[in-house]
Amino acid sequence: MSLAPRAVLVHRTTEYEELVARHGTHGQAAFFLASRGRDIAEVSERHRRARRALAEVTSAIPLAWRRTQVERSDLDRFLFAPEDVVVVVGQDGLVANVAKYLDGQPVVGIDADPGRNPGVLVRHRAEQAPVLLASVGSTGADELTMVEAVADDTQRLVALNEIYLGTAGHQTARYRLGLEDDGGAVEAQASSGVLVGTGTGATGWLRSLWQERGARLTLPAPTEDRLLWFVREAWPSPATGTSLVAGELTAASALTLTVESDRLIAFGDGIETDALELTWGQTVRVGTCARRLRLVG
Repeated sequence: MSLAPRAVLVHRTTEYEELVARHGTHGQAAFFLASRGRDIAEVSERHRRARRALAEVTSAIPLAWRRTQVERSDLDRFLFAPEDVVVVVGQDGLVANVAKYLDGQPVVGIDADPGRNPGVLVRHRAEQAPVLLASVGSTGADELTMVEAVADDTQRLVALNEIYLGTAGHQTARYRLGLEDDGGAVEAQASSGVLVGTGTGATGWLRSLWQERGARLTLPAPTEDRLLWFVREAWPSPATGTSLVAGELTAASALTLTVESDRLIAFGDGIETDALELTWGQTVRVGTCARRLRLVG
């Protein structure tokens, strides 16, 4: 007998909860904010909206389904199962946070605070949850392209928006950059790091770099098997060049980076605590990932 689906509700600690945990009581948190010109009423109201949305989505889960919840900080310790239906209740970034831990499970994005989020990934409201969950097996889903970095020691990192390669302190990174489909061209570089992003990431960090470079490249669509990459602040010197600073990667191509520093890292979607550790002489390959994020439309 096949198992009933399990609804996994993904959420994050609210700003109000973090404030109360840090200061001990509601009153102390209110005093702290007031001393900085802010009103705790605004923060607590956002907290109430987030918790109402979570409760409303929880009540919409079909009775025959199993259910559980996981907080964002626990994602790296949570074991997702093939039959899971992942329901993200929160912000767009929370979908990106969970994407790297999935392998084909459908994801339903619920906007916990409509009007404050762009709604690129959390596309639905809490009141739509009953219909969405009842039809999740038959509703179409967008297959969003992801990016991966694979080191020569088998370390692997997957991200939905972008992968950054550089130093942990965002100081000068030294490496050799190459393109697999460019006749083996390699350039020694010193820069603030390299960013490789997807069409989903083109709504965030990747877009800011794209705009700075005069938008000569076309931004990929979220479902397109194409990535853009940019070198941040490449420094010209007798030993380092600046000719390879931007480009695109198709599904059949990849960017390679060989470390020429004591320590570089690669992290995805802004989460530096979950990073690949790279040392002198190591090579990492960055390109499109075979896995996709199945986001229910």
